[in-house]
Amino acid sequence: MARHGKKYLEIKKKAPQAPVSLEEAVTFIKAHAGAKFDETIELALRLGVDTKKSDQTVRGTVSLPHGTGKTVRVIAFASGAQADAAKAAGADEVGFDDLIEKVKGGWTNFDVAVATTDAMKEVRKLGRVLGPRGLMPNPKTGTVTDDIGPAVTAAKGGKVEFRMDRNGNVSVVCGKRSFEPAHLLGNIHAVVEAIRAEKPAGTKGAFIRSSTVSSTMGVGVRVALTAEQE
Repeated sequence: MARHGKKYLEIKKKAPQAPVSLEEAVTFIKAHAGAKFDETIELALRLGVDTKKSDQTVRGTVSLPHGTGKTVRVIAFASGAQADAAKAAGADEVGFDDLIEKVKGGWTNFDVAVATTDAMKEVRKLGRVLGPRGLMPNPKTGTVTDDIGPAVTAAKGGKVEFRMDRNGNVSVVCGKRSFEPAHLLGNIHAVVEAIRAEKPAGTKGAFIRSSTVSSTMGVGVRVALTAEQE
């Protein structure tokens, strides 16, 4: 069992015990820092899906309207005109054979990898390196494309991926504690809507069963989503 520090326990005593509105949750978290650094804010949802059915897996991407608050390092596997487009869009490193060899050697100092369709024939060989870290380009998340410039721009600008775990939970980064309340709320609403859009057809009952907003070192605050938000 994890042991929490004195500061965490003090905040927990003040935290709402029952679910509150998103506005109240954000206000509380911003007023009760769990650490001295600018903490990341996350939204965690428990979904009402049957995790034993493969057709009820929830996965997708969402572009946060106010960004993530962090510098996203993006690499692009591309050549020719597509490589030029990736560089122009701000990719931190662009290449094909040389970049594949670099990653094959164990280099993973980046947050997102994008690739052209042709490049994926070779990039797939990096599965052992990229797969376990969740860095493998995937058409479903828009990171395998023949229009690589916009993909790089989206990744640099606040596009994040969400994926349900084996217990039916989804956790998504929604910004930093230093964000204005309206910006955090805007990002959270965007995440909720994106996840709602991925609701499997076969689900029964409430799709979003519970939700919690938390900061990196802070206390989680349960949220009561309205009918429009849920």
